[in-house]
Amino acid sequence: MLVVEDDQHIREALARGLAEAGHAVRTISTGAQALTAAMEWQPDVVVLDLGLPDLDGRDVLAMLRSVSQVPIIVATARDDEAEIVRLLDAGADDYVVKPYRASQIEARIRAVLRRGTEAAASKPMQVGGLLVDEALRTAQLDGAALDLSRLEFDLLAYLVRRSPEVLSRRELLAEVWRQPYGGGDKTVDVHLSWLRRKMGETAAQPRYLHTIRGVGVKLQAPPDS
Repeated sequence: MLVVEDDQHIREALARGLAEAGHAVRTISTGAQALTAAMEWQPDVVVLDLGLPDLDGRDVLAMLRSVSQVPIIVATARDDEAEIVRLLDAGADDYVVKPYRASQIEARIRAVLRRGTEAAASKPMQVGGLLVDEALRTAQLDGAALDLSRLEFDLLAYLVRRSPEVLSRRELLAEVWRQPYGGGDKTVDVHLSWLRRKMGETAAQPRYLHTIRGVGVKLQAPPDS
C-alpha cells in the first residue's frame, strides 16, 4: 500500500500502524513521487494527503484516476461537505478527515478492498433492459452503453443490486457516498437527476427510477421491458 503524506510525523506513525496490522507499506511525500510509485509499484490501495508541497492532492487524484483504478482513500484536513463530494466525484473511493488514527485508515482500507473483491466476484445484474456489470464497471440500457461518471455508476449499481426495494436518501448517502445524512443535502437528488437524463427519462415521466414521496427512491423494470 502507498501512503502519500508530506508531514513526516504523520507519515511515519501511519506507516508504523499499518505495518503492525500486516500491510506492506511504502511512504512518499510528494505528488510527483506518488504518480511514479503508483505506476511502478502498483499498490493495492493509495492513501492520499491533499496538502502536498509540489502538487495539489486533487490534481494528483485526477492524474492517478486517469491511469489506474487503484482504490484511493483521501486523507484531508478539509471537512467541507461540498469539497468531500467533489473529491468522491473526482474518483476517490473514500475519505477520512484529519486528525485520524492508523486504526481508522486500516478500517477504511479493509472496506475498500472488500468492496473491490465483492465487485470482482459479482455477476452482471439485469433489471429489464438495464444491464450493469460491476466487475467491468459498465452499464447498458437496451443494448446501448451508458456514459456514467464514477458516482453515477456506483449509484446505479447500488439501486440495481437492491431493486425493487425503496431506498432512503440517508441509506444512499451512507452506502454510495459514505457520508452522514444532512437534512438539507441535495447530493442524491442531483445525481439522480443526472442519471435519469442519461437514461432518457425524467422524474415526471419515470421508466426505471421512481421517487416515492417522503420515503426515497426505487429502481424497477418498466412493464414494457
